[in-house]
Amino acid sequence: MTWYPSVTRPGCGGGTVSVVVITGAAGLVGSMLRPRLARPGRTLRVLDVAPLTVGPGEEAIQASVTDLDAMTAACQGADAVIHLAGIPGEESWERICEQNIGGGYVAFEAARRAATRRVIFASSNHAVGFTPPSAFPVPDYAFPKPDTYYGVSKAAVEALAAMYHHRYGMDAICLRILSCFPRPQNVRMLSTWLSPDDAGRLFEACLTAERPGFRVAFGVSANTRGGWVSLAEARALGYQPEDDAEAYAAEIIAEHGEPDPDDPVLRWLGGEFTLPEDQIPRR
Repeated sequence: MTWYPSVTRPGCGGGTVSVVVITGAAGLVGSMLRPRLARPGRTLRVLDVAPLTVGPGEEAIQASVTDLDAMTAACQGADAVIHLAGIPGEESWERICEQNIGGGYVAFEAARRAATRRVIFASSNHAVGFTPPSAFPVPDYAFPKPDTYYGVSKAAVEALAAMYHHRYGMDAICLRILSCFPRPQNVRMLSTWLSPDDAGRLFEACLTAERPGFRVAFGVSANTRGGWVSLAEARALGYQPEDDAEAYAAEIIAEHGEPDPDDPVLRWLGGEFTLPEDQIPRR
């Protein structure tokens, strides 16, 4: 396996992770993750096009994830990249290609050029969004069934992750995250919620796992109404979920009513992203 430009470092290897690049650090998931990944002796190199207010142990870089030179510079001396940046929902094909697929390529290629050996990619359940409840729990590594251009972009970058592992020996972990919000927002999220604290546990497990190679795992909390996706691979990486959306169930059901099995949002794993095109949430 040849690294560019013939620079080698031990990488994460399950030991101390001293420098982590986080793309999309000003976004919702990035903002929740940053304080939960902070550690004494660890530098979080946070990157976004939006201005960032740095916290303890952080270095801010204002740049686009599609800027290969800026990303390569950001990756210098880093142990790992957490790639969150991109359009967080459906958009035009042109914008999805540029930001999500192009940005995914840049994240992996910049890591390769800087000899950063591990990339953790925030994929999505929308890569397999057209999976019906009859196929639950969706297995790890389930073949792509994307529900949108957004879902296609996640499947495409998962494929890039596989190539960068097999061709260059990088550790590449793709996390098919379900619904990561401060709290569940609707009845569906009583099954799909990934709490901020569990997100921190999941990404920390991915940072510190001993030479994981290429992995595809789902990201969800230990929800009483869960069971929609496998957690086997996430647990194999060291993830132990502790939170449960059931703590919000009475409040959510009082507001939205009991789940309706005929609700089109519940017909597929991808929820609203599987609705007719004019009803898909856009960002």
